[in-house]
Amino acid sequence: MTAPRTEERPLTGKVALVAGATRGASRAVAVELGRAGAVVYVTGRSTRARRSEVGRPETIEETAERVEAAGGTAVAVAVDHLEPPRVEALVARIEAEQGRLDVLVNGLWGGDHLMSVADFGRKKMWEQDLEAGLRMLRLGMDSHLITSRYALPLLTRRPGGLVVEVTDGTAAYNARYRGHLYFDLAKYAPLRMAAGLGEELKDLGCTAVSFTPGYLRSEAMLDTYKKVTEETWRDALADDPHFCISESPTYSGRAVAALAADPDVARWNGQSLSSGQLARAYGFTDTDGTRPDAWGYIAALEAGEEPREEDYR
Repeated sequence: MTAPRTEERPLTGKVALVAGATRGASRAVAVELGRAGAVVYVTGRSTRARRSEVGRPETIEETAERVEAAGGTAVAVAVDHLEPPRVEALVARIEAEQGRLDVLVNGLWGGDHLMSVADFGRKKMWEQDLEAGLRMLRLGMDSHLITSRYALPLLTRRPGGLVVEVTDGTAAYNARYRGHLYFDLAKYAPLRMAAGLGEELKDLGCTAVSFTPGYLRSEAMLDTYKKVTEETWRDALADDPHFCISESPTYSGRAVAALAADPDVARWNGQSLSSGQLARAYGFTDTDGTRPDAWGYIAALEAGEEPREEDYR
């Protein structure tokens, strides 16, 4: 018997697939969808038995445990989303076990290890490693396309389905060149995917959006700043004062959970959305009670202004 929906658990009875839920924003999205009542399938390549090429210690089993700790229901499935037969089998399993799919979050990436900050704006495309660049495109574009190809027939069986294409940067920000051609293509593609899928889904009563976190305090980012923690993150401001506008992964999780619970989510169809934008629209906050608007802060900074943290929280 399915528990009734409540204001605190508005996604009860819904089923979500968070592809690439091993760490970062996508892990937090899985947790918050579960907290809101959805059954969440969490997928990725890193398990306790085997790490992916990224080499990070986080695993899909840990993500599932965090969903359960938040009061949700999670199913961890090891999947390489670049392998169509495995994605097809994953969707077949969801159909067999749940009979439906209501939310697809394409949070797949895993390409940071293929580039360095020094590459941005300093190396021409033809000076960069071709194999690494093409792998970046596979991880950031092909994986999304393959997952959507197999998941959307199940998601579109009922009106109200939601597809979230996770990227880095808003449509306005990514309209400018990001300084690294392969990265630029990989992060612009989800914006176009959301716009295109929005057109293809709207007559079926479903919605597609692209979504970007702001300056994300992911596990890898915290490690970069002399291994500060989520509790001590402000210590990193000594090295990077602009880290003041950073946000926790939970902020992204709350953003996507708010979208998934919105009966009028179709109003966002095809659009580029950010965590700060959705916080203003839905009224949620980050874990510290503030509403950071990283992309507004970044735009002001690049316009030559000296933005103050307090004006963008």
